Amino acid sequence: MNIVISGYGRMGQAVEEQALNRGHSIVATIDDHKEWQNKQDLLREGDVLIDFSLPSVAATNIYKAFEHGLPIVTGTTAWYDRLEEIREYCTKNGHSLFYAPNFSVGVNIFFEINRRLAELINEQEQYHGQVEETHHIHKKDAPSGTAAKIADDITENIKRYSRWEKANETDKNALPVISHRRDEVPGTHEVSYESGVDKITIRHDAKSREGFALGAILAAEFLQDKKGVFTMKDLLFSNF
Repeated sequence: MNIVISGYGRMGQAVEEQALNRGHSIVATIDDHKEWQNKQDLLREGDVLIDFSLPSVAATNIYKAFEHGLPIVTGTTAWYDRLEEIREYCTKNGHSLFYAPNFSVGVNIFFEINRRLAELINEQEQYHGQVEETHHIHKKDAPSGTAAKIADDITENIKRYSRWEKANETDKNALPVISHRRDEVPGTHEVSYESGVDKITIRHDAKSREGFALGAILAAEFLQDKKGVFTMKDLLFSNF
């Protein structure tokens, strides 16, 4: 594939490395509006755009990819308030979008375990839940999109939680989500349920950005010749 990368920071560079390792080519990197204008010829050579830009421009970049006829894979988060609008536009106009709060295969297995554990905890009111995440100091959003996804899945499956909140302590109807920003930590997510007699914990630790970057490349490969809106669940669990 000929790949265009939008957002050529740490993740964009990791995507480039993984793409080259798998025999793909990078035809353009884009970091701002001016480069969208100045690299029109290179964009026409692309087969797919992979976006790890900023939340403030993520939706704009999705529409720009559609405008240029490029399928887009985006790992940028904090734009999901526009997801339904973009989903409708994508489907109606025959475009291709693959989005995920986290492209790590391991994290997406973690998502499945988290949902099942929440279902089991639902009837056990003695357990009090908590989500905790730690990332590097350069990460802009808090909590992470991954932590928000984890928390959403818990609140959907444990009826005593009406919502989640960014706090160390919340009222009993809200699931607390705690964020830390330390050093160069690639990403750690932990879910715990504690009662008066025991504690249940599931945790995922990313060792590097390579797993996220590889997942994005796998998503781009999956998206070829497909129209519509897809997630990691389509990529990893469609046969289950």
